[in-house]
Amino acid sequence: MSTIKIEDIAHVRFGAPNLEEMKAFLTEFGLIQVPSGDGVIYARGAGPQPFLHATCSGEPGLRAVGFRAGSVTDLERLAASEGTAVERSNAPGGGFVVTLTDPDGFQIEVVAAQDPAPLVPLAGEPVGNNARTKARLRSPLRLTEGPAHVVRLGHAVLEVRDFRTSEAWYKSRFGFITSDEIEAAPGVAIGAFLRCDRGETPTDHHTLFLLQSPGAPRFNHAAFEVANFDDLMLGHTHLKRAKRTPAWGVGRHILGSQIFDYWKDPWGHELEHWTDGDLFAAADGSHKSTLQELLGVQWGPLHPMMAGAGQ
Repeated sequence: MSTIKIEDIAHVRFGAPNLEEMKAFLTEFGLIQVPSGDGVIYARGAGPQPFLHATCSGEPGLRAVGFRAGSVTDLERLAASEGTAVERSNAPGGGFVVTLTDPDGFQIEVVAAQDPAPLVPLAGEPVGNNARTKARLRSPLRLTEGPAHVVRLGHAVLEVRDFRTSEAWYKSRFGFITSDEIEAAPGVAIGAFLRCDRGETPTDHHTLFLLQSPGAPRFNHAAFEVANFDDLMLGHTHLKRAKRTPAWGVGRHILGSQIFDYWKDPWGHELEHWTDGDLFAAADGSHKSTLQELLGVQWGPLHPMMAGAGQ
């Protein structure tokens, strides 16, 4: 039994030496600036979460990953188990937070009772025609150029010193379920896609991915859901025209099935746009998958590691 069961990922925090440069990138990436008086840049999406991405001034790097608990009672249970305190949050949305440190030194912020942000209206899914169905008649399709519309944060990926130690730490506290365990060879696990346990309510294929690091623990990437496929491609074009640095994409993953597009912020942190991912309930269980399935694609360019190996 876990201490609590989290509902979703909440936010990621970074440090950066130039906040204005980060602000410009986040705007081009499709995030919305949130006013703040504490010297931290906060950015949200179109959904109800008060912020998804935060940046403080300092050395570049990950500062924290946030998860959302269902209630303050859950936070109190977690704090009592960990010998720490529930504190009021000064970030947008307020609420309360419990701060922990995982086995690799990553700071984990578990939040609850935040005030929701007003929803930002999104354009509907474009009416499409295909070989079987012609739904758009006597009307042209015209899309509006600009950044993608980020709606929410979907997951984070951490490279860890000891996968089994980290897996046990996160599962025992937050109730994660393995969706796919990655094996480098039969019986040799090097990572796992972990999803929230929401019972019969389907949830993202993964909220957290833990991967055995070949070196020191490090942040790998954070992934933000956008409105739809056309929106993702509009965002790709916008970031390319802004001469931002691409990392991988556009393609469709095998594990999780998302259409993906990875970019790097000015300090090399990878942020992903994604859409059309898998959803599973608790009863859907767990599976074992290969490294080739992890890095492979259903369509699109090979992962740079595989492309570099000539596979």
